[in-house]
Amino acid sequence: MKYRSQCPVASALDVFGDKWALIVLRTIFAGRRRYGDLLKIPERISTNMLADRLATLEREGLISSQAHQRHPPRYEHRLTKKGAELLPMATWSKTHIPDRWDIPPWFANGRAEQFHPQ
Repeated sequence: MKYRSQCPVASALDVFGDKWALIVLRTIFAGRRRYGDLLKIPERISTNMLADRLATLEREGLISSQAHQRHPPRYEHRLTKKGAELLPMATWSKTHIPDRWDIPPWFANGRAEQFHPQ
């Protein structure tokens, strides 16, 4: 990936700072790991945007994808340790932005060690 600068914040935004990347990561963490399930999120992502975000997140090492069906090829996506390390962002948001959803215990207690290696 080409980064716009050496600034850590700008570089992080280059990886997951668009409208969809964190939503896709959240949804995978919540247990929706297949393409069709990811399309059913309340935020209503388009098929081409979802395919693009999955490819980007995998290329950046935030998710891993494994085939669960050969014909036609279908994949299951999981967070890597690198992707799971973004989970504390939800706690920050709940603490500092009023009227957010409560964070379920299974999400708040998620630890990067529980996920697939990079």
